[in-house]
Amino acid sequence: MKYNLEVTIDNDSGFCFGVVYAIDMAEEILEEDGYLYCLGDIVHNDEEVNRLKLMGLKIISHEEFLNIRNEKVLIRAHGEAPETYRIALENNITLIDASCPVVLKLQNRIKNTYDSKEKVLIFGKHGHAEVIGLQGQTNNEALVFQDIAELDNIDLPQKFTLYSQTTKSTDKFYQIKDELIRRGYDIKANDTICRQVSNRYEDLRKFVIGYDKIVFVSGKKSSNGKVLFEVCKQFNPNTYFVSSEEELNAGMFNPGDKVGICGATSTPMWLMDRVKSALEEY
Repeated sequence: MKYNLEVTIDNDSGFCFGVVYAIDMAEEILEEDGYLYCLGDIVHNDEEVNRLKLMGLKIISHEEFLNIRNEKVLIRAHGEAPETYRIALENNITLIDASCPVVLKLQNRIKNTYDSKEKVLIFGKHGHAEVIGLQGQTNNEALVFQDIAELDNIDLPQKFTLYSQTTKSTDKFYQIKDELIRRGYDIKANDTICRQVSNRYEDLRKFVIGYDKIVFVSGKKSSNGKVLFEVCKQFNPNTYFVSSEEELNAGMFNPGDKVGICGATSTPMWLMDRVKSALEEY
């Protein structure tokens, strides 16, 4: 059965500038040296990570990092805590720092707040690489929470400063801010969500309503992917989440469907192209 799907990729989807910067730096060194260590996955997309591994990228954990000497190690866009830089100095490691400028600015703001003896709260995902780096600016004293319900049974100070992981939902951040004010807290709220991420919300809303079906392509570990998928699903319930073309099946579509493809800021365009080609085979 021939489906004759009409397939279009959202041109605004794909890597944000921070991820492009990190991958460009990695590829340049891989071409020169043939290998490069990277502290954690360079991007939350397994397909892209595997492509770079074939070029010689070696993903290492923080535990493995402790035992490396006299090597180059890439810091990905998510940034790192001060402890990483201290270890690098001790072990004669050359850091290739591809930390996103937006994340670095946020780290600096959190450090200044902490140094001013203010209590810091961070709206972010527990254990996320960026959040670990942000907590590190406060000697791991900042309180991290994913949902306001986590704060219900915590004895918070009357006054504190609220920050956000750069890839969280803007709407949810302001809902949390308003609820904390309603509860009577004196808070200084800093909207530190990356505008390249938050501006995608409106772009996606406009894109997804024009199609019968939406295929959202993202790595399962991507926080940004989860947020943007929910945006798509809200405005087009016929939205499917896939990590590669192998997760597609013909039963998702009807003959003649107009299908839109979009993705997270950690989704490579080549992967969306591959999904498009697979759909056109139907």
